[in-house]
Amino acid sequence: MTWVRASLVGVMSLALGCASGSTSVDAVEIAPNALLEGAPLGGVQDSPAPVEEEEVLAVSPEMQEFLSANVHRKALDQVKLQELIDAIINAKTFGLEFEGATHTASETFRLRRGNCLSFCNMFVAMARSVGLNASYQEVDIPPDWTLDNEVFILNRHVNVLIEMGQLDDRVVDFNIDDFRSSYDTRLIPDTRARAHYFNNIGVEHMQRGETAEALANFRRAIADNDRQFSPAWTNLGTLYLREGYPAYAEAAYRQALKVDKNDSVAMSNLARLYEREGDTERAALFRKKVSRHRNQNPYYRYNLAREAYAAQNYNAAISHLRYAIGKKNNEDQFYFLLGMCYLQKGNAPTARRWLARAEQVAATDALKRRYSSKLEMLLSEMEREKFTGSR
Repeated sequence: MTWVRASLVGVMSLALGCASGSTSVDAVEIAPNALLEGAPLGGVQDSPAPVEEEEVLAVSPEMQEFLSANVHRKALDQVKLQELIDAIINAKTFGLEFEGATHTASETFRLRRGNCLSFCNMFVAMARSVGLNASYQEVDIPPDWTLDNEVFILNRHVNVLIEMGQLDDRVVDFNIDDFRSSYDTRLIPDTRARAHYFNNIGVEHMQRGETAEALANFRRAIADNDRQFSPAWTNLGTLYLREGYPAYAEAAYRQALKVDKNDSVAMSNLARLYEREGDTERAALFRKKVSRHRNQNPYYRYNLAREAYAAQNYNAAISHLRYAIGKKNNEDQFYFLLGMCYLQKGNAPTARRWLARAEQVAATDALKRRYSSKLEMLLSEMEREKFTGSR
């Protein structure tokens, strides 16, 4: 595997406290096409057109010149890939600066900055230009269940997969801190990647209060690329709510759940919408759905285990970790914390077994060495304490 730095796609839905107006929720069905037409928001006829789809991955003359100077196009694929990576991460030849904005491939190259999706766009475009088989890949990173400043944020991670034929495939990830090889991944077509792009652009416009532009980009994400992309439906609902149309917001959130029954942001937003409108029964129903979905997530249970461990409630931590491992058995950090729990309980043989399992599952040599040294150090300490009678 190869990892480089960058690639987090922020999919954001603003919480209902940001909405205007006090219109009650209307039970009348609003069709998906009506949501996309956006009549209450003025429609899309007079809104500035989003960039053309082919612009997202367009390679500029400057990019071609950069590739000609740094990548030998007739070299083997593994050589071309390494040359491309080296040229991009080298501050003398390129240099990367991270910012929150989303850009096309050519914009990212020109500005030398952008968010992680921006750099994925640029890398895919450049890799394909030199003949590499590059695809976008979605990564299921642990969700952020926090609600901060009335904004509920769920991060969706995207990186780049380079298929190398007879050799092992290579992953290029510009945000290595957010990527672990144990995370579930799936290749996505360019239409889904463009849906990510236009959705992000729509969120950026929505944050600036540019309703027409936000609507146009959410429409492009959904209607022209991927009608099954639930985050764009969810964000479209938030746009309607901010403008004072709760019935349309409800319909958009429900459409998000039709295409993805596990969209936790849509569930949470519906719960808050119903609560605000005084529909306590449906609010409770969706809060229960959110809670059940959250408790079934192995990484959420791992976070609960960490909290329990810090509080020295090792039995509770063990219970959460056993559930997490039952749902996902290739995550080394689950086994490591489980071993630490048994170590704190004074059960050295069981601790050794789970720490050894963490070392076995770990994806990198650095992690394996860390677990091995931690195991030997802690068990040695326990042996010393046993003989000195300190426990």
